[in-house]
Amino acid sequence: MSGIDDLPVRDELRGKSPYGAPQLDVPVRLNTNENPYPLPEPLVERIAERVRAAARDLNRYPDRDAVELRTRLARYLTDTSGHRVGLANVWAANGSNEVLQQLLQTFGGPGRTAIGFEPSYSMHALISRGTGTGWISGPRNDDFTIDLAAAEKAIAEHRPDVVFVTTPNNPTGNAVPGDTVLALYEAAQAAKPSMVVVDEAYVEFSHGDSLLPLIEGRPHLVVSRTMSKAFGAAGLRLGYLAAHPAVVDAVQLVRLPYHLSAVTQATALAALEHTDTLLKYVDQLKAERDRLVRELLALGYEVTASDANFVQFGRFADARTAWRQILDRGVLVRDNGVPGWLRVTAGTPEENDAFLDAVRDVKKEQSA
Repeated sequence: MSGIDDLPVRDELRGKSPYGAPQLDVPVRLNTNENPYPLPEPLVERIAERVRAAARDLNRYPDRDAVELRTRLARYLTDTSGHRVGLANVWAANGSNEVLQQLLQTFGGPGRTAIGFEPSYSMHALISRGTGTGWISGPRNDDFTIDLAAAEKAIAEHRPDVVFVTTPNNPTGNAVPGDTVLALYEAAQAAKPSMVVVDEAYVEFSHGDSLLPLIEGRPHLVVSRTMSKAFGAAGLRLGYLAAHPAVVDAVQLVRLPYHLSAVTQATALAALEHTDTLLKYVDQLKAERDRLVRELLALGYEVTASDANFVQFGRFADARTAWRQILDRGVLVRDNGVPGWLRVTAGTPEENDAFLDAVRDVKKEQSA
C-alpha cells in the first residue's frame, strides 16, 4: 500500500488533492487572503478576560446553540446592512466551511447535486464531493462575470439542489450584482426548487452593499459569512449564516453536538465588542487593494475588478513560471490554477511595496 488511492475510499474522492496553500518561509506572504494586521492589544486583553472566564466552566459542555454569540452576530448584521436580523435567522459554526458543509449535509448528499460558477471558491466543489453531493461546474464569461443566460440554462437543465454564488468571487475578486442573484434564485425555484447559497466571505471589502436584505421573503436563500477576513481572525475559525429561521432549524439536524467550543464562542464575542476598530483596518486594506490595482495596471498587467481584499492579475504566458519568479524575489502569491492569472492578497503598505517591486522586476525580465 502506497497512498490514498490504495485505500477503499469513495470513488468521487479518488485522484483528488486536499485543499491548501503552500506556506513557505519567505519575507512577504500574500497568498492566503489573511488580514495582515494583528489584533489590537485591547482586544487581545479582552479575549484573555473572556477566555479566562470560560475556562472556569470547561468541565461543562458549551452552550450548544451559541445563543449569546448568535444574538451578537445578528446585531452586527443588522447594524452593518440596515436589514433587521434576529437570533432565529443566524447560525454559527467552525469557519464558513463548516457552515457550507452543514448546508450540503442538509440539502445535498447522495443522489443530489450542487452547481457553482467557476473559477470560484474551490471548497464548494470539495465539500460537495465530501458530502456525496454531485458537482456541476457552471459557466462564466471571459471577464469572469457570470454568464447569466448560460447559468439559467444550466440550472434549468441540471435542476441542482444547491446553487452557489460567491460575491465577491474568489479568486477573481469581482462582485455579483443583486439583479443577477435574484435571476439565479428565480431560475433555481422554477427548476426544483433549490437552495441558493450566497457566499459573502469578503463582503466587508466590497465597494457595494451586502446582498443580505435579499433573504427577506426568500426562504431558499442563504447568506454565508466569516470572521476570518474583515475581523482579522482567521485563526479563530468562526463562520455564520443568515437565512429564514426554517433553514437555521434544518442545519441543526446535522450539526455535531456542542460543535462550537466555549473558548471559540468567548473569543468571537470579544472580537464583536471591537467591531468599529477592526473595520478601520478594512478601510486601510481597501485603500491598499485599490493602490495595487492602479499600480498593476500602470505596469501593463491585466487586472480583474476587485471588491475583495485581493487582486487577480495577469496575463502570463506561463503563470507558474511567473509565480516562481515573484517567489524568487521573496514574495509569495497564489497560483490558483486559473490559466494565465495569479492572485495577490492586499497586505501592509510595506508588504505591498515589496510585491510591486517584485512584479516590476519580473515585467522587466519578461520584456528583456
